Amino acid sequence: MRHATRNQRLSRPTEQKDALVHNLVRSLMLHGQIQTTRARAKEAQRLADRLVSLGKEGSIHARRRAFRVLQDRMLVGQLFADIAPRFGDVAGGYTRVVRLSLRRGDGAQQALLAFSRLPAPTPAAPKAKTQEAPKAPAPAPGAPEKPAKAAEKPKGLLEGLRGLWKRKKGSAAT
Repeated sequence: MRHATRNQRLSRPTEQKDALVHNLVRSLMLHGQIQTTRARAKEAQRLADRLVSLGKEGSIHARRRAFRVLQDRMLVGQLFADIAPRFGDVAGGYTRVVRLSLRRGDGAQQALLAFSRLPAPTPAAPKAKTQEAPKAPAPAPGAPEKPAKAAEKPKGLLEGLRGLWKRKKGSAAT
């Protein structure tokens, strides 16, 4: 009888399972949400919540522990500077798992793992004025309308090649 086994094995050896969950958490930190199977999402949720708790702690030791999982200084900095401060007044529940439809190929239950709080909105930069193409003037009332240009017939491969070697009228012969 195996006691105290809360983790799921995800049908993989331990090292592969750990690598899989670490990669899921890295993607969650990068993108803010990920879509995966429900079992994988629940495993990644546990680790992501622990990392946010480390981010709230803010010590050097916490940064080193987070680096062990994320293996990226930029992501650790983002965790401690951007993600963890969002949850300063909350004691837990930093992520949520939302069930999605079944996967078409094998019928696995899909889920969306996302942070429960969105990032703070950044102040919108003033939009740069784009140069619009000048519009053609409207025809004067009573003026005859120009006939629409006939669509050119697409040239075949040989027609395009003939055009390359065809001598143009008025060009000097060499």
